[in-house]
Amino acid sequence: MGKWWVAPIAIAVHMYALSISSRKVLSSFIFGLTLNLIVLHWSSTFVGSIPWVILAIGLSLFYLPLALVSKWRITAYPLIYILLEEVRNRFPFGGFGWVRIAFTQADAPYAKVAAIGGATALSAAVVFIALVIFQISHRKFSLLPLLPFLIVLIPVSTTVVGSTNILMIQGNVPQLGLDFNSRAKAVFNNHFERTQMEIAKNPNVDFILWPENSVDVDPFLNSDVKKSLDSIKQPLIIGAIVNKGSTLLNTSILWGGELPETYIKQHLTPFGEYIPLRSLARVVSPLVDEVEDFSPGDSGKTFEIGTIKVGPVICYELIDDALLEKAAKNSNILAVQTNSATFGMSAESAQQLSMTRIRAIEHGRNIASVSTTGYSAIIDSSGKVLQKTSMGTADSIRASVDLIEGQTPRDRAGDWALIGVLAALFLVARREYT
Repeated sequence: MGKWWVAPIAIAVHMYALSISSRKVLSSFIFGLTLNLIVLHWSSTFVGSIPWVILAIGLSLFYLPLALVSKWRITAYPLIYILLEEVRNRFPFGGFGWVRIAFTQADAPYAKVAAIGGATALSAAVVFIALVIFQISHRKFSLLPLLPFLIVLIPVSTTVVGSTNILMIQGNVPQLGLDFNSRAKAVFNNHFERTQMEIAKNPNVDFILWPENSVDVDPFLNSDVKKSLDSIKQPLIIGAIVNKGSTLLNTSILWGGELPETYIKQHLTPFGEYIPLRSLARVVSPLVDEVEDFSPGDSGKTFEIGTIKVGPVICYELIDDALLEKAAKNSNILAVQTNSATFGMSAESAQQLSMTRIRAIEHGRNIASVSTTGYSAIIDSSGKVLQKTSMGTADSIRASVDLIEGQTPRDRAGDWALIGVLAALFLVARREYT
């Protein structure tokens, strides 16, 4: 993810391949397949290669319309590419935007584009650069594809309204893999014991943040777990699996009082937290029968701790544009709770960290991102990683983090940001390359 400059070069190479190939559909498929196989290799960590390859092939089909540049012109490539990203972000099964090109650009000098036009604009910027590279290679050059970069001159007017002292706990798990929480309460005990140790050192924190699945038994039904949580006097945000009758919920809970405030994860992970087309999926992998379907929540939540307004985001929800926009609008700090234990020591956690950095820029919020196994990090609103843990170890982070109010131009514009990006791409598409 740190090699941000590879993305525009790779896309420029594909533009060149399309310009000389007589098999443009095959060229587009190979481009998409190569990209997805590399980026999503982590998905094979504990389930084997077949689901990984099927996922990569399925997503590669979304790249086939890039072959349409043969009937139109190469300047239509950015418009087609971004339209395909937007479709893939929403379809099927709620979308899978993990391979969004914007998420590779956290270290790019133009990453601020995300605060103006969102992740869509940042993806478009990458494809614009690729188009310029292609033009230069053909000794043709137009300034038009570079005009969108003028938007970085638009000021981002957010305001620091205070700060908060956070303690994040990365408790680690007994073992990596799909059955990371098979030992009842083991994951919980890891996080509880480390929290006790840190509080004994210094109890001066405004709130404590635990990751997704840090409480691997229902804290409302298990009296021992509830008693331990009640013994922590500082405000505590946990990630817990909750049983509501026959319904299974993935939640973020601000613990305390008779009725702790609860956020229920809205955007569930297909084939991870529920199985679409279960009978067909079973043919691909018998492991699907080990997945019990969760039920999604239907609304957002803001945890208020004095003047602190925490917007909880649970793991896979990072790919959901609308959800992040609402969470940022109602909060002055975002808390991302995630669990990377099911992907071992793969690149999945590093990729998710890169996504989180882009979201920090896009929405102008500092983010506390905590994982069971790493990476956990504090990320400022410019996308800079201020503190970070290592993978596969128990650790903690203490940090004083600014609280930020106000909206970035992207959030003030809402859906108009997407419309503006597509309009700019359409104008470029109409240009004759020659």
